[in-house]
Amino acid sequence: MQHLINDIDEADFDVTRGGQVEIIGWLYQYYNTEPHDYAVNITGGAVTKNEIPAATQLFTTDWVVRYMVDNSLGKYWLERHPNSDLKSNLDYLLPGEIQIVDSSENLEDMRFIDNAMGSGHILVYAFDVFMKMYAEQGYSSRDAAVSIVQNNLYGLEIDKRAYQLAYFALMMKARQYNRRALQPEKVKLNVHVFEDTDTVSPEFLDALSGEYADDIKQIIELFNNARELGSIIKFDKTFNWTKLRENVEDIHTDALDIFGMNQSKKIVLEVLTIAEIMSTKYDVAVTNPPYLNKFDPDMKKYVKKNYADYSGDLFSVFIFNNINLVKIGGYAGYMTPFVWMFIKTYEKLRNYLVANKEISSLIQMEYSAFEEATVPINTFVLKNVPNDGNGTYIKLSAFKGGMNVQRDKVLEAIANPDIDYLYRTNQANFKKIPGSPIAYWVKERILDTFHQHKLVGDIADVRVGLSTGNNAKFLRHWFEVKMHNINFNAKNDKCFSQTWVPIDKGGAYRKWYGNYDYLVNWKNDGYALKKSTATIRNSSYYFRPALTWSDVTSGNFALRYRIPGSAFTTVGLSAFVKDGKEDSYLELLGILNTKVGNYYFKLLNPTIHLNISDVANFPIISDHRITETVRENINLSTIDWNKFENSWEFRIHPLLSHIADDNLSIWYYSVVLTNRGAKNVPIFRLWGVK
Repeated sequence: MQHLINDIDEADFDVTRGGQVEIIGWLYQYYNTEPHDYAVNITGGAVTKNEIPAATQLFTTDWVVRYMVDNSLGKYWLERHPNSDLKSNLDYLLPGEIQIVDSSENLEDMRFIDNAMGSGHILVYAFDVFMKMYAEQGYSSRDAAVSIVQNNLYGLEIDKRAYQLAYFALMMKARQYNRRALQPEKVKLNVHVFEDTDTVSPEFLDALSGEYADDIKQIIELFNNARELGSIIKFDKTFNWTKLRENVEDIHTDALDIFGMNQSKKIVLEVLTIAEIMSTKYDVAVTNPPYLNKFDPDMKKYVKKNYADYSGDLFSVFIFNNINLVKIGGYAGYMTPFVWMFIKTYEKLRNYLVANKEISSLIQMEYSAFEEATVPINTFVLKNVPNDGNGTYIKLSAFKGGMNVQRDKVLEAIANPDIDYLYRTNQANFKKIPGSPIAYWVKERILDTFHQHKLVGDIADVRVGLSTGNNAKFLRHWFEVKMHNINFNAKNDKCFSQTWVPIDKGGAYRKWYGNYDYLVNWKNDGYALKKSTATIRNSSYYFRPALTWSDVTSGNFALRYRIPGSAFTTVGLSAFVKDGKEDSYLELLGILNTKVGNYYFKLLNPTIHLNISDVANFPIISDHRITETVRENINLSTIDWNKFENSWEFRIHPLLSHIADDNLSIWYYSVVLTNRGAKNVPIFRLWGVK
């Protein structure tokens, strides 16, 4: 409490300066720090129902909130009121065409929702934008404030504490303009917290009767796990909410209430209110959805059943859900991890959006700009119409320094639309690239290469290998095992009597050759692994020559040639040319290891991972002239790898090779020369040397 009072500037609490609401959100996030770390980083397993609020509660940076609301609610208003002065107050409205829409919609009927509202930051800024709209329409600030919280703003949340903060923040905003706002009979907010219905008594269910009883029971069943599912609860039919509510209100309860009828009635009426909010169409939906892919069994089952194509993460379910929650012509704004733009897990989501919706604008942030999350972030606005124009995109990947730097660069782009990191492109171009990555910065001549040339997947099989399920048991560094127990020349047609064989586990950044670090227990054709919980994939490709790379690349892509005799894992990914020719391997390796290759890989997937689909989708412009250069590069890299003790073909340290024989130590004669005669060590061979 002392730090709260003494260390925080008083202005940060001043409602007239906009600080009050943001600081409430930050305080609540820091309050959740330890529970968040426990749920996400310590347990490592599925996030349980009670851990979801702490695991997913992230406060949305102020300027991102303003971008999302300005380019959704603000733009929606400008399309219907082209002469409005509101534009001058939308500091984060991106450059782009405003399409005029003929509409007679009343301001009181415009609906804005945040269905994962947290502490209410988005709703509070939307309140400010609505206030400017009401002022233009001639409303007094007192009447406008009450109308906004009762007619325009809606919010839903699974975390009761966050809901209470959001409720408080909105009430304070209304109170700022209307002193009577705190009187319960004067103002009723449309913000709610989910509650499970598993406490509804059997007696209450038995008391339901009439035409709508089955519908009420269906809603109650849908909300049995509402504190976990929240806004992704899906309705399979439309309901007459007025009739359902009347039916519940007609149920008789007495003063004694030994069966908890009054409490059950209260819960069901609240659930019906929330369900009606969820089934209503909105003009604008803006949220920072939960980021969660470690589902517990109940959540996983529900998401797979109802959102199978978008089940990679909870945020992708919200992306799909919210763009369909708004009316035709409405907007949905988001702040999410940007992996949905590129990786295969979200390909169906991308295809759906590109084909059916419009990406109105998008800001891709620098990889580690958002320090509050361990994922790279983007923020974007979708429009619920088929695409018919160019979207506006800002690429901030080159600007390090945190969210304040990102904010300043966005404002620079708004002030100067000709700046080189602002792009205007039609999303139809994304379909020209396999997997439809949202690669908005790519030029037309680059796009053409994807359909004018063969892809890696046409000439090579790109595969993922085994997952041991217990590396400590089944993997060893090569120097931990006696040489006579290692088969360095394993072949796939043999049942191995020797226990250990080399395995490719990715490793550090290295081109051309190397990273031979690990062995796997493959005795009797991997009998122990096959009897364990290990997942053995593509075993017919084990022990073949291959091109290999590390799954985690940190943005620097490096491929290596792997000589025959190794298995490979899920993080030591591999490609096998279909014709099996050495020159084909060399040519492919040379193309992929170039600067051009690096450019294409960052186009296909600019995350820290390089997946098999990214390599398979790489366009190949054949050039046989490079094979000799590649062979020389492999030879040089092989010599370099074998100069040091981390190679099992190490003979002598390069510094010792220049010392005269009579000055060599006893260690050299007793250890190094003896090691030269070790059995089972493979014979060192350069490319092209027999």
